[in-house]
Amino acid sequence: MPSRFNLFPFAVGQILVLKKKHPCGSERWRVERVGADIGCTCLGCSHFHVWPRRQLEKALKDVLEPSKPM
Repeated sequence: MPSRFNLFPFAVGQILVLKKKHPCGSERWRVERVGADIGCTCLGCSHFHVWPRRQLEKALKDVLEPSKPM
């Protein structure tokens, strides 16, 4: 039976591009912790923030692998 919930497969080390910019001007975040909440570090100012998974999935614009150039 198919699941009602489709969770985005976040992984530690992924670079996320969000729809809105952080006050420092960067829109790129690196995933540091994965679970019910996702912990990310801003690549512009090194600020650490924890989002609920659903909120982060809505704010997500693009996912870059760490090996891709920024």
